[in-house]
Amino acid sequence: MNNTVLYLLTVLIWGSTWIAINFQLGDVAPEASITYRFALAAMVLFAYCGLRKLPLKMSLKQHAQVAAFGITLFGFNYFLLYQAQQHINSALSCIAFSTLMIFNIINARIWYKTQISKQVYLGAFLGLIGIVTLFWPEIEELSFTDATLYGLGLCLIGTLSASTGNMISIRNQRSQIPVVQANTWGMLYGAIFMSILAVVQGKSFTFEMSMPYISSLLFLSIFGSVIAFGCYLSLMNKIGAQKTSYANILFPGVAVILSTFFEGFQWHAYTVIGLVTILAGNLVIIAKPKKVKKVESVRSHDADKLAVKQAT
Repeated sequence: MNNTVLYLLTVLIWGSTWIAINFQLGDVAPEASITYRFALAAMVLFAYCGLRKLPLKMSLKQHAQVAAFGITLFGFNYFLLYQAQQHINSALSCIAFSTLMIFNIINARIWYKTQISKQVYLGAFLGLIGIVTLFWPEIEELSFTDATLYGLGLCLIGTLSASTGNMISIRNQRSQIPVVQANTWGMLYGAIFMSILAVVQGKSFTFEMSMPYISSLLFLSIFGSVIAFGCYLSLMNKIGAQKTSYANILFPGVAVILSTFFEGFQWHAYTVIGLVTILAGNLVIIAKPKKVKKVESVRSHDADKLAVKQAT
């Protein structure tokens, strides 16, 4: 797939997973639901690797890398975000998780000495301003109590964990560990980590035999995990963590549009201004730098001159 398709799939799938997650919250402990999600995703990927005859054997060092990747991105990250949701509303949680782009910019600089352009900083700034504007009515109603600050802290630590998983994924791919195999083992390790965490906390592994719970679990496992994470992590290796993570800022925009159709969400001025600002930031992020455009223009001109010479 080309970068555009990978990007669109990531945004559209993850922008719609919030509907499925709503059906996962209920009688089943969140730790158990997360375990089911990634255990099922790992099973699907193991079956896929078997059918495609993709090699799954890894060295102990590679297993350690993939385990760290799985625990940070598919385990600890989700655990903290679910815990945070019990103390803060979804708007503040969404804004906090949108800082993943900032964490990725900083971590890419620390881990890989990646040079970040002013264009990326500007796009990130516009995106975060757009997110805050989008949810401003909900933010105005917030009361910053100890519980709110505690939930916000959990969400930010969870986001940092996700960013760490992103950085490990880049290292895995640079170590010649393919995305599919890394995700296969990583999701299994994430599920194992969450199951151990559930047992330690004394949570029971109940299961809700209802169509909404089962269908949402299948959607989150296959589309939200197998497909979306595959697209996201592949894209991250191609265009960089900082640009790819802008997709996290676009998710709320997709969620708002879907909510308009499924929940009768009422638009207002903040909605329009927020979405426009988010899209403007996205355009800034993905636009080619002027220097690159100039070089491409010169190359095109030189190629035209060469073609004319050859023709004559």
